[in-house]
Formats: sequence, structure tokens, C-alpha cells
Amino acid sequence: MKKVLIILFSVLLLAGCGAKVENKRNQNLQDTIDSNNYILVDVRTKEEYDEGHLKDALNIPYDTIDENVELDKSKTILVYCKSGKRASTAETTLKSLGYTVYNLGGFEQITDFEKVK
Repeated sequence: MKKVLIILFSVLLLAGCGAKVENKRNQNLQDTIDSNNYILVDVRTKEEYDEGHLKDALNIPYDTIDENVELDKSKTILVYCKSGKRASTAETTLKSLGYTVYNLGGFEQITDFEKVK
């Protein structure tokens, strides 16, 4: 019984820490959006981008993001795609190049930005 309680307590403690990290991430992202200190990057194909995208977003397909990308490193890069998977790949690549990056996830789920269709 004692082991079960210890395991349960550990799981709850770790879950609580994860929630704090997520809340901090969300607050940092919101601060970035509020300060307008970001660059939106749509990492989908040109065809997907042409069908609709976030206003002022650059279109840099995720599989070419490391080729000659020169974005302002003083700004936070906000990436998105259709579901978030390609954006995750782009996020990893951009972070390895020294950028501060947030993955916004999938285009259809994004509500904080104006969409152009």
C-alpha cells in the first residue's frame, strides 16, 4: 500500500510540474503575440498555403526550412502546418539553428490570428 501511495504521489507531482511548464510556455507565447515580436511561418506546401493561410505568414515548406533560411533572430518564430506534425519538425530544425520557436499546431485550430483564404 505504501508503494502505491508513493507512486501515486510521484505521478501527481510530475503532472503538476508539467502543468506549470505548459502554463509558463503559454504565457511566454501570449507575451510574444501581445508584443508583436514574432514572424509567422507556414511550413505547408505552396499549394496548401495558397488555399488559405494566416495573414502576413511567410511560406517556407518544412522540408526546405534549413536551406538558406535567414529570419530575424531577435523575433520569435511561430510555425504552423495542417496538423502540427510538420511544424514540429520545423520547430526542431529552427531551434537547432538558434531561433526561438513556438509550434502553433494546425491551421484550422488556430484562432488568435486573422486568416486569408
